[in-house]
Amino acid sequence: MPQVTEQLTELATEAFVVGFPLVFDLEQVVRLTTDGVGSIPATPYNSFGHARELAGPDDDFVSVNNDTLYSIAQVDLGVGPIRLSVPEAGERYYVLQFVDAWTNNFAYVGTRATGGGPGEFLLLPPDAEADTEADVARASIPAIRFPTRVATIVGRWAVDGEEDLPAVHTLQDALTLTPLHETLVPPEGVPQVVPTEGEALDFFEKLRVWSQAFPPAERDRPALDSYAPLGVVSPYTIAEQPEGVRDALIEGYALGKEALEASLHTAGSLRDHWQVDLHVFDYNLDFFEVGALDSPEWKLPDPRTRYAQRAAAALAGLWGNHAYEAAYLMTYEDAAGEPLTGEHEYRLHLHQTPPVGAFWSLTMYDLPHFYLVRNPLGRYSVGDRTRGLVYDDDGGLTITMSAARPTDEKAAANWLPAPEGAFRPILRLYAPGDEVLDGRWSVPAIERVG
Repeated sequence: MPQVTEQLTELATEAFVVGFPLVFDLEQVVRLTTDGVGSIPATPYNSFGHARELAGPDDDFVSVNNDTLYSIAQVDLGVGPIRLSVPEAGERYYVLQFVDAWTNNFAYVGTRATGGGPGEFLLLPPDAEADTEADVARASIPAIRFPTRVATIVGRWAVDGEEDLPAVHTLQDALTLTPLHETLVPPEGVPQVVPTEGEALDFFEKLRVWSQAFPPAERDRPALDSYAPLGVVSPYTIAEQPEGVRDALIEGYALGKEALEASLHTAGSLRDHWQVDLHVFDYNLDFFEVGALDSPEWKLPDPRTRYAQRAAAALAGLWGNHAYEAAYLMTYEDAAGEPLTGEHEYRLHLHQTPPVGAFWSLTMYDLPHFYLVRNPLGRYSVGDRTRGLVYDDDGGLTITMSAARPTDEKAAANWLPAPEGAFRPILRLYAPGDEVLDGRWSVPAIERVG
């Protein structure tokens, strides 16, 4: 009946938004273990894969940063507890961010959370029993319990230019994962889903299979169960669902995808035309291990807002940190509210450079992919570690953004190359100061000058 189809379509649209982070995340998990991501080669479960060079335009990962070297591990605790060993980093900023299958940031190890010294941590599966607790006692090291059997550790190491790379490589190589129990059985990983009937139905089949393999938090299970009429919690495949259900899933997928992509341009509150949402990754309400702050100011309680924000955060910045670890400010428009495009020249005048405990950068991305922008200068970001910048007389910094190289000497020194078409810069603040988190410091609007 038409009314039933309309209801099912609306339900499918909601299911897309709620399930998108899980599917998108696990697609990247599979991608890293089979093909690699950017310059990180294919890496098996329970091992770190390392980027040995700073990211560039060939790294086709959403909003990848150009400030740090990545060390990423896809961890499968189906093999039992695993010991994580971290080397001495000293004064160098680094962070190991723990992200579960539903994209919850549930733990942090690193400069802010645990300091720069060496350390060891015992990683525990979500269903750890008494014998595992005994392992913890014997190990006498801090434990980090995973919300889902498979989760991602995203490591970032600050790099101060090309000559600093060998020192970071040494730190990367000293980062290890060691299972406590020997086994000849390989990690199960993410269950395989065979493509069948197109993008939309494949998405919902992945949601069906993966949500059963990696259950959400208890508070989110009623939402998932409410999609039972769509077959996403069924033991039967999506292909076996009635034609009306499959039609609703296809239409709901298209509507949900369109709404999600549109939401990226309106997410967060605008301040001088910048999207300033320091709480975009605050949808985790349930899992707080080492380094994750369990406090009301870092939680989003409203389910509908939380689900939509979680999906938007995954699409625009998968594996992004909480703002207390790294703040992300982005904009699509200039001071007049017009879209940013490489056809024009723009200037961003920072009267006061960002107050941070670690470092800051402004990185250029193209649209609609959010990839780094290829340019003859080989410069993808500008920040406090960029050599050759010319500061203003008042100590501020004026950054020029355009596709064409500026003719003015100072503007050329501070040039952040843009693509010919639309673009979106991101200002990243690592270990942001209190002035950032409480709003006393803000970034001014980008002015069009040509």
